[in-house]
Amino acid sequence: MWNAADRTGKAAPVLIVGSVALDTVETPLGREENALGGAAVYASVAASLFAPVNLVGVVGADFPREHLSFLTARGIDLRGLQVVEGRTFRWSGSYDYDLNQAHTRSTELNVFEDFHPRLPDTYRDAGFVFLANIDPDLQLEVLAQVRSPRLVVCDTMNFWIEGKPNQLREVIRRADIVFMNDAEARQFCGTFSLPRAARELMALGPTAVIIKKGEHGALLFTRASHFSAPSYPMEQVVDPTGAGDTFAGGFVGYVAGTGDISEGSLRKATVYGSVVASLNIEDFSINRLRRLTPEDVSRRYAEFKSIAFFEAMESA
Repeated sequence: MWNAADRTGKAAPVLIVGSVALDTVETPLGREENALGGAAVYASVAASLFAPVNLVGVVGADFPREHLSFLTARGIDLRGLQVVEGRTFRWSGSYDYDLNQAHTRSTELNVFEDFHPRLPDTYRDAGFVFLANIDPDLQLEVLAQVRSPRLVVCDTMNFWIEGKPNQLREVIRRADIVFMNDAEARQFCGTFSLPRAARELMALGPTAVIIKKGEHGALLFTRASHFSAPSYPMEQVVDPTGAGDTFAGGFVGYVAGTGDISEGSLRKATVYGSVVASLNIEDFSINRLRRLTPEDVSRRYAEFKSIAFFEAMESA
């Protein structure tokens, strides 16, 4: 077993708050029922490749114990995971050959409907915080409990952009790095231009914006520059569920593992996020991450570097 605590020594833990779910997913390549899922799970497992993780979420009494054992074995601290009476959050969806678009068949919030994050006291001193895609009100509840984090990273979705724009704006104002996909960034800022959307988001307070473009890679905008991470040319995608959460978890996990928040480190973190996400979609749920090795990550990172390399222009 690949244990983050053994691997990273004194690396700072990452606090990750979000949904923990059981997913039923069908794609052109198969079907998986009641698989381990949820934004917090994908992000936590990805982050655990680089740093220890403190997870905050909620599950019902029906949540399989083997999932708890797996998460613990990955160096993920579960003292912040509430286990309450009732059924765990469940999502069912499908994909056709346009794997960028999930078709939701059913969403059962169950115990997640009444969830309010409660941070154990030891979590409140977290240096690195990732607020996964949940209600902005809950994200603000987390920010009210942490003391003085070095880096706050948040994610969101169009549902919150439409339904709670003011609360989301306050979360963004208090975050250091914001994740959105390209459609969300355009929607939130009311512009077709991604550079302009990034500038408008940074004007609210963040020092960096990462725009996820799915199979077309990712863009990192800072106040000083713009970096484009390539996509990996996948011949076969088994299950794209959680790819964005995996990307974000790999990103914040790498930053926490190194403790380096310089622009150069953020560029490497963007590539590492892309690496882990590209590996994760090779199987259903987190099955690919279960058997991932450091060599797999290093090999894929080297491939990303090769894809993006080009020679300097010849002088006249």
